[in-house]
Amino acid sequence: MASSTAPSAPLNVLGKPLQVCGCSPITGWYRNGTCQTDPSDLGQHSICCVMTEAFLRYSKAQGNDLSTPVPAFQFPGLKPGDHWCVCAPRWKQACDDGMAPLVSLEATENTALSVVSLEQLKEHAYQSIG
Repeated sequence: MASSTAPSAPLNVLGKPLQVCGCSPITGWYRNGTCQTDPSDLGQHSICCVMTEAFLRYSKAQGNDLSTPVPAFQFPGLKPGDHWCVCAPRWKQACDDGMAPLVSLEATENTALSVVSLEQLKEHAYQSIG
């Protein structure tokens, strides 16, 4: 029996195929709308979050301004309600500080589980409407 050397499709934290996180603005390490990562992504942008004003302020205070546009990188700046792939260690820090944004479990890559627990993510699960 031959084995395939092709990489398997990325899975989410629920063990199912990884869903799209956000395309407006386009997010992800690969800028393909998903929170798929690889070993070269040192920040591990694997957690799909729904932005809140509180988290955007928190992130800016930590030195990562996500709300200010950066035209040179075609980055419009994020606003509350936008979906964005956040670094797993940053999300864990925000969670520890009581500032974690909600998470789309279906769009959060399973590699995030090396940094945070599924229970922590489920406590902050975003339920989409419709």
